[in-house]
Amino acid sequence: MRAKSAIEVEALGMTMRFGAFTALDDVSIRIAAGSFHALLGENGAGKSTLVKCMLGFYRPTEGQMLVAGREAAIESPRDAAMLGLGMVYQHFTLAPSLTGAENLVIARDDAPMAIDWRKERAALAQFMEGMPFRVPLDQPVGTLAAGERQKLEILKQLYLGRRFLVLDEPTSVLTPGEAEEVLGHVRALARSGALTVLMISHKFGEVFAFADEATVLRKGTRAGGGPVGAHDRQSLAAMMIGEQKIATLDARAGVAAQADEILEIRGLRAPDRTGLKSIDIADLAVRAGEIVGVAGISGNGQKELLETLAGQRRITAGKIRVKGARYDATRKEMRDLAVRFIPEEPLRNACAPQMSVAENLAFRSFDVDRAGAPRLRLDGLAIRRNAESLVERFKVKTASLDTPIAALSGGNVQRAVLARELTGDVDLLIVANPCFGLDFAAVADIRARIMQARNKGAAVLLISEDLDELIELSDRIVVMSDGAIVYETPIAAADAHEIGRHMAGRH
Repeated sequence: MRAKSAIEVEALGMTMRFGAFTALDDVSIRIAAGSFHALLGENGAGKSTLVKCMLGFYRPTEGQMLVAGREAAIESPRDAAMLGLGMVYQHFTLAPSLTGAENLVIARDDAPMAIDWRKERAALAQFMEGMPFRVPLDQPVGTLAAGERQKLEILKQLYLGRRFLVLDEPTSVLTPGEAEEVLGHVRALARSGALTVLMISHKFGEVFAFADEATVLRKGTRAGGGPVGAHDRQSLAAMMIGEQKIATLDARAGVAAQADEILEIRGLRAPDRTGLKSIDIADLAVRAGEIVGVAGISGNGQKELLETLAGQRRITAGKIRVKGARYDATRKEMRDLAVRFIPEEPLRNACAPQMSVAENLAFRSFDVDRAGAPRLRLDGLAIRRNAESLVERFKVKTASLDTPIAALSGGNVQRAVLARELTGDVDLLIVANPCFGLDFAAVADIRARIMQARNKGAAVLLISEDLDELIELSDRIVVMSDGAIVYETPIAAADAHEIGRHMAGRH
């Protein structure tokens, strides 16, 4: 069962309206047979809508599809599959308890009720001879590394006869080495004429390293594109954001060699989410005016570490100290020690979604006056004045201060949380995946504000699954693997591939 030839796919005049809202407006895109094409744009630009129209998840309001030069009626994902169009999603879809071979065979429409495994394994072996990479098909998928699982997702699509493949943020859970390997293999398939690729990505490095052409969407329209070699990062970014001004990072102020240790973690143990293992942080410290980045593949103890620092997870051994004082993450300690949090998914973890913007901005201060003395009753006027000031300073876009914070965009929710957490004295800032799912401009603004806090003397612990973000912001990077810190490097000596090797457990 060998891969068939690549096919050209073209969308003409794609328009998609949801009631009065136009999500996609007269967008055309041509992906030549055997090419590797990148689709770029901020969140809400229309990338997912366009792909869903092309693959039959949506029926477009207007527009048509050409597949291999012929008009095609694609009214469902099944229609797309019959024409050889497939998709590899951002998150894995394979059954982790089944082997790779079992996942491939049961994905076929013609999979028999009683499977002749001798025959199927022989057919799979023949199929694998034509593939540019190898994946162990006899192991449960759950035991495979992230890079192997991503390769298996791609193999599944080829096994099912797909000749045009959409890759949705394909490296979001991969180490740098795994990402280069997977995309290198996909590009080799495209150049061999076996596959046509459309990759949705926000990583310019990958676009310039692997893509032949790019198309940029902005606010539901085609903003530009063409051969990747004809553009640089600035020109592509300008297409994505238009005239919007992008925040830039302040210069990194020097870190005093003898700066005080603000956060100290010694011999910390806490149960992980399964309750079967523990995270074990032997020694971690963050100094004033320093950003320490915590790298790691999701699920290696980063969330548990964050929860212990937030007081949401009980520790079974060790100690946490802030500015030399014992720290148990009580609200009083956070206030007295100037500890602030910007957690992952702030709408879920740092906000009361149905309360107003003004009320959410007051969570740090509603029960104390300016001198820090307890209030006996709420001061509605003070809450509103505080909110007005923070909304203006941090450029939070909201219809009014009374709007439920859940009605704001992701970037504006994050700005509101930043406004609350970065106002006043901040000696320790703990941040987790602050830019996940945000658009280009919001990411730049949030990273700039984290750097500003660091330059004002805050100690910053930055937990992120985006290695590029860590390398851009951190003074030191530590790697968590299997619940422990296994590697540390100053940023001046940081090597993405070496960091990725330790993230993957090869240390």
